[in-house]
Amino acid sequence: MSLKGKVAVVTGGGSGIGRAVALRLARDEAAVAIWDLNGAGAEETAKLITAAGGKALPLTVDAANKGAIKAAADQTRAALGPIAIIVNNAGITGFVPFGQLEEDVFDRMIAINLKGPYLCIKEVIPDMLAAGWGRIINITSSSIQTGAPGMVHYVASKSGLLGITKAIAVEYADKGITANTVPPGFIDTPMLRASPVDVDAYAAQQLMKRPGKPEDIAAACAYLASDEAGYVTGQTISVNGGRYMGSA
Repeated sequence: MSLKGKVAVVTGGGSGIGRAVALRLARDEAAVAIWDLNGAGAEETAKLITAAGGKALPLTVDAANKGAIKAAADQTRAALGPIAIIVNNAGITGFVPFGQLEEDVFDRMIAINLKGPYLCIKEVIPDMLAAGWGRIINITSSSIQTGAPGMVHYVASKSGLLGITKAIAVEYADKGITANTVPPGFIDTPMLRASPVDVDAYAAQQLMKRPGKPEDIAAACAYLASDEAGYVTGQTISVNGGRYMGSA
């Protein structure tokens, strides 16, 4: 699935799932811009790509800030070319019982996990329209399919992103642009390890008896970014180890 000649943006590409996605798209010959609030993480991802012979641009970006997104997109275009693929992966999580969920915490979650991807898509979609080809891939969450206690704000933000994806898929279906979501299941990332979840104990309750890997999500993203997925839009590719068929 060659992406040669395509420019991809991966937000939150400095670690975890975002890094795996950036590495995979680069392996498939895309030039990859890594946008991350953690500039050092973005630099490290870029080094891994260039060491393997790929082309990468690390940028320190607040992917929820309109001005920062515009500046990053302009830098990406100047260095790599028009943007053909965007993977909206940057986001935050949090655990707060609903009765204790304050408005400012809810608003911050929505601003980063929902408004941020909206701003990123809005910035890059003119490039896709001009080319008559584009791929929008939004990383959502398996929690929008099952619900999650103490995560009302998180589930709301990711559910909204699913809605954006479906609406864009319909609006741009005849323009050569696809929009799809990948909701990760139980994936072993630094964010998960930093959460209150006992990763190993929870993994033991899953069908596969292990957490997923960031590379599992990257593989789904690579498919959705490819020409082979040109007739796939408005869809959800669940990468969850079969958790809905039987798990805790």
